[in-house]
Amino acid sequence: MFFGEEEDQFFIEIAHTQEFKSGQVVGGDTFISKSINGSNRFGAVLSDGLGSGIRANVLSTLTASMAMNYMLHNKPLSDSLSTILDTLPEDAGERISYATCSMFDIDKSGEAHIVEYENPDYILLRGSRHFETRKKSVKIKTRQGNRIMLESRVMLFMGDRLVFLSDGVTQSGLGSANYPSGWERGGVVSFLEDYVSKHPDVSAKDLSKLVMQKALHNDNFIARDDITCAVVYLRPPRRLLICTGPPFDKGRDKEMADSFDSYPGKRVVCGGTTAQILSRELGRRVSGDGRQQVKAMLPTTAKMEGAELVTEGILTLGHLADLLQNWREGARAEESPAGDILRLLLQHDIIDILMGTRINEAHYDPSLPVEMEIRRNLVRRLKVLLEGGNFMKRVRIKYI
Repeated sequence: MFFGEEEDQFFIEIAHTQEFKSGQVVGGDTFISKSINGSNRFGAVLSDGLGSGIRANVLSTLTASMAMNYMLHNKPLSDSLSTILDTLPEDAGERISYATCSMFDIDKSGEAHIVEYENPDYILLRGSRHFETRKKSVKIKTRQGNRIMLESRVMLFMGDRLVFLSDGVTQSGLGSANYPSGWERGGVVSFLEDYVSKHPDVSAKDLSKLVMQKALHNDNFIARDDITCAVVYLRPPRRLLICTGPPFDKGRDKEMADSFDSYPGKRVVCGGTTAQILSRELGRRVSGDGRQQVKAMLPTTAKMEGAELVTEGILTLGHLADLLQNWREGARAEESPAGDILRLLLQHDIIDILMGTRINEAHYDPSLPVEMEIRRNLVRRLKVLLEGGNFMKRVRIKYI
């Protein structure tokens, strides 16, 4: 294997899509997902605040944030839910909790632990078929009295999908001719089975978006409630290699080139010297791609057989780190060499960085910006950003 590790069994893709209730500027549903213990585990929470608007948003955010913090500290999910319900206020008239909650914890072997409280039951798709799991009703004591949560432990396999819903999905279309009782969970299951059978490789993001759009369609495109769908998808990982910097020992140039050429995924070269080494060792020509860059501060890109992209090194990676730090979901990557790399990063799950450690004297030119980071520190910064909550990528660095 490229980094001397066992190949990953699968990659866990987690995504969600949301539509606010019509007329509201914030959503009453909150979904949070994070990697835990260095990407060995992943956790996710979907909470639906009572009502809609600001109050529902605050309460669902509080619920989801508390649940995620408990998972990050390895607290039992059932104990966490009990504490959360004791913390939240209750509706004086209805005597019910102000927020619902579904908590999900999965490790890299596929073992999942799921706790649900008053949300629609999650859906497990095994391939394109719905698989009903066994759930245990657990009584929990709270200051509001005894409450019932559903708990399940499931072993997931390659190709499995978990779908979590707020009641804005299952109750969409309520009272209409087509859905007098709402779309209901059974309707969502049928929709999912039909679509996935026709599109077996649909991503978690696209599937969550399709469910949300169908629910919105059921409401004649005027959402009667907050609509949220989250999908967890276990699929083969997509891998990307970033090769940057010449090896410390020139005698290892061939080793770098062989690692680059045999990599089982897409490849990017960052650095003129690095490109020259690969060109020489692999007998491939590096040439300009003729593209005009919008970002004049960054040198133009080039092309070489076997590489998706060839760019300048330090300046481009530095700008890439800034783009990652300021990235917001749904934003559009800028038209620049760094933006081109960002688009590739978003499409892949495992990012392998092969970094040469030979010092390039040009990086110490006093005419360059004072804030210029040396390549090693810059690569570490990229790793931290990519493994963070916005991206949840797995990043591996090999120095040569």
